[in-house]
Amino acid sequence: MSTPEFIRTIRASAGHQLLWLPGVTAIVFDDEGRVLLGRRSDTGQWAVIGGIPEPGEQPAVCAVREVFEETAVRCVAEQVVLVQALEPVTYDNGDVCQYMDITFRCRAVGGEARVNDDESLEVGWFAVDALPDLNEFGLFRIKQAMTEGPTWFDPTTFG
Repeated sequence: MSTPEFIRTIRASAGHQLLWLPGVTAIVFDDEGRVLLGRRSDTGQWAVIGGIPEPGEQPAVCAVREVFEETAVRCVAEQVVLVQALEPVTYDNGDVCQYMDITFRCRAVGGEARVNDDESLEVGWFAVDALPDLNEFGLFRIKQAMTEGPTWFDPTTFG
């Protein structure tokens, strides 16, 4: 995965210390109710689409941009379905990041799903009852995007 230039600039002075960063996830559905997934080039695993907003970029704009950059699918963000602080991640080079993930339910409005950058090996639409092997992160976000309830957050944080 490509590290955004603004993070490389921060890392030049911050070293490997923990960076607290925003992240977005886009759960994109088509008119048939299928979900858009990409098979990541760094892990070879199927995953939901996501990324890091550029400084000043609105989270929903980032979600739409990331979907197009990775899959060539045009979408609109319809609703925030989840907000969650994730556990810190230590990368192979020693950099430590912790993300505040904002997950959006999105609707596809155009484009044909295809690999559109070097972050994916494959992209495709999947029926929610016939998903490829996904981690809990992706499965939980798809489940939340399918519910009509309020935005999910971790209720245990309120004592």
